[in-house]
Parts: sequence; C-alpha cells; structure tokens
Amino acid sequence: MNDVKEKIPMIIAVIAIIALLVILFYLFFVQKSEYYVQIDNSKIEQISRTDNMKYKYTLTGYKENGNSKELEFNTSRELREGAYLKLDVMLLRGVITWEEVEPTELPDKVKTEMNVE
Repeated sequence: MNDVKEKIPMIIAVIAIIALLVILFYLFFVQKSEYYVQIDNSKIEQISRTDNMKYKYTLTGYKENGNSKELEFNTSRELREGAYLKLDVMLLRGVITWEEVEPTELPDKVKTEMNVE
C-alpha cells in the first residue's frame, strides 16, 4: 500500500504535464479565428529584417460576428490599397496566413462594420 501512496505524486505530475502539453498544442496549432481587414497603406511601416518580410501592417480586423481587434502582420511587399483580406489568427502566434477576398465574400456584420456596400 505504501508503494501506491509514494507513486501518487508522480502520477499526478505526469497527468498535469500531459494536460499542459495538450493545451499548448491546441493554442499553438489548432485554435484559430478568422478576421477580415481592408488594406490601408497609410498604416504600413517599413521594417528592416534579414528575411523577406519588409513591411508591417497594423489594421483593425473584424470577426464574422462584428467584434474588432487590432492586428499586426508582416508582408514581403506593399499590398493593393483597399483590398479585403481574410486573416487566420492564432491566439499566441498572431496572424499566420492571409488571402485576398472579394467584398461579396465578407460576412454581413463585417460589411456593416467596414461600411461596404
């Protein structure tokens, strides 16, 4: 019986570590939200990096439900003024991908927030 009592803290620690790893995996690789932005080249900052990312955009993004959030993402080139983008955003990693979308592809609440007709 004493052997079992001595192993309980170790078992609890292993379970806690496994739970922590699952949560971190979810936050880094699974959980993501979609936001929509409109490119405003007056809000671009040229950054000097050794990689290909030369510009940083800081724009207000809108989720499908209309909630907004200030988002930053880097690009290798200036993007087309007025273009609409769909951004995939992860809680801990930030913007991971983006793609240009047509105004007709924007959710209704996003169109309302962005004053798109």
